[in-house]
Amino acid sequence: MRITNAATLASHGNIAGRQAMVQILEAGLQAADPCWNVKRLVRLEGDRLVAGNPGFEPSGSPVTGDEVFDLSKIGRVFVIGAGKGIQRAVKALEDVLGDRLSGGHVIDKKGNPVILERVGVTLGGHPVPDEGCVEGCRHILELTKGLRPDDLVFTCVSNGVSALLTLPVPGVSLDDVKATTRIMQIEHGAPTHDLNPVRNHLDMLKGGRISRHLRPARAIHIICIEPGSYRQLMYENYWLHTLPDGTTREQAVENLKKWGAWDEVPESVREFLQRWDPAYDTVKAEEFETMGSRIFGVMPGPYQTAKVPAAMRKAEELGYRAYFLAEEVSAIESTHAAAYLSEMARTAERRGGFFEPPCALFTSGEMVVTVGKEGGVGGRNQEFALAAARRIAGSGRIVMASVDTDGTDGPGTQFAHGEESIPCLAGGVVDGFTCEEAAAAGVDLVESLRRHDATPALWRLGSGVVAESNISLNDLTVALIMRDSKEGDTV
Repeated sequence: MRITNAATLASHGNIAGRQAMVQILEAGLQAADPCWNVKRLVRLEGDRLVAGNPGFEPSGSPVTGDEVFDLSKIGRVFVIGAGKGIQRAVKALEDVLGDRLSGGHVIDKKGNPVILERVGVTLGGHPVPDEGCVEGCRHILELTKGLRPDDLVFTCVSNGVSALLTLPVPGVSLDDVKATTRIMQIEHGAPTHDLNPVRNHLDMLKGGRISRHLRPARAIHIICIEPGSYRQLMYENYWLHTLPDGTTREQAVENLKKWGAWDEVPESVREFLQRWDPAYDTVKAEEFETMGSRIFGVMPGPYQTAKVPAAMRKAEELGYRAYFLAEEVSAIESTHAAAYLSEMARTAERRGGFFEPPCALFTSGEMVVTVGKEGGVGGRNQEFALAAARRIAGSGRIVMASVDTDGTDGPGTQFAHGEESIPCLAGGVVDGFTCEEAAAAGVDLVESLRRHDATPALWRLGSGVVAESNISLNDLTVALIMRDSKEGDTV
C-alpha cells in the first residue's frame, strides 16, 4: 500500500464511500511506478548490456531498436538525474546493473526517504528551489568531469526536475531565482509551461545544457513519461532538461510581462535577460542530434499515464460505472476545478442522466493555486478537496478526492511554520459530512481556503492522504456518486 493512513481516511463520515475511494486511489498510485518498465528497458544478457524496447521509443525516432553494449568494451556506467520520486526509477537501474554501476547522483524532493545504495542522493526544495538543489547540481557536474568515450551515462528525469535541477547563471543568485519562481508560480499562478522559459534561461544546466557535460561519453536518456513524438521532444520541449529546449529568451521576457511579474522580479533577472549573452544559449535540436544519444519514455499508456485506467478498473470492480472526463485539467485554479466537478457530481446525484449512479468521474492534469502573499501550507490537490467539501456538504452519496501521484502535493511542508509535526500530504478525501465534522472540530474551511492553508485543516479532520513517494505523473482526481440509499448501497 502506498497510502499509509488508509484506515484513518475510511474511519469516519461516509465510511462505505471512503473505503471505496481509498481503494481506487491506491490502484492509481500503484500504477504510477516506473520501476518495472525501467527493468523492461535495461537488462543484462550475459556479457551484453541492452537498452531498448519498442514500446518505449518516441514515434518517429531516427534510430530504433536495441542499443547493445559489449561489457568488455564499456568503461564505467553512471546514472544522473532529478525529479520528484526519481529514486524509484534509478533503483531499478541499481538492481539491474549491480556491480557494473560505477556510481552517479540524483536530486529528489525534500521529505522523500533515501532508498539508493550505489547512486548518491541530494534532497532539494520544490516548487521553490533551495541550496540542496544547487548542491545536487554541483555533485552532478563534478561527476561528469573526466568522462571518457568508453563511459556510458543513463539520465533519468521526471516531473519536478525544473525546480530540483537549479544552478543559477553568474550574476543571478539562488535567492533571485527563488524569488522569481515564487512571484510567478505561487503569487501570480503562472503554469509551468509559462514559468519554464524564464527558468531555462537563468540556469547553467536546464534546457539541455546538462547533456553538454556528458560528452564524450554515450548517453541513454530515460524520461518518466510517455515516449511521445520524437519531433515534439526535439522542438517543443520546455521541461525535460536532458533534452533540447524549445523555448527562447524572448519568450522568457514575454512571459514575465504577461503575468505582470516583470517589474516585481529581482533586477538581476531583468538585466541578465536583457543583455543576453549567446554563451548561455540552451541546447537546440541540431546540437543535440550530434550527441548520438537515445531517448526512451518509460510510462506508456492511454490517458497520459497508466494511473487513470488502473483507477478506473478498480472503480468498476467495486461496482461503479467509470467515466474519464478530462486528460489535461491544467493551468486551472483548483477551486474552480472543484466547483465544476462537484456540480457534475451533484447533478448526477439528483437527476442521473448520462452519469447514472453508482458512478465514478475521473480527471487528470496539473491544477494551479494562485496564493498571492498568503503563507499557508497546502497544495493544489488539498485545496481541491477543501473546496469540494463545501460544494457537496450534506450529500450522503458523494465522496471526492484528489492526490498528486508522487505522494507529495504542492510544496509539502517546505513553507511550514509551526506545523512541522504534520507529514507532507499527497492530497485529500472529503464527503458530504466533512463540513459538519469541520464545524465540530473548530476548523474554519472558508478561512483555510482563503489563507491557502489546507494541510492543517485536512490533517485535523483525518482527511489528508499520506502516501509513500514515487514518480509524479500529475494529479488523480475522482468523484464517486453512490447508489441511492433507498435502493441499498451494494458497493
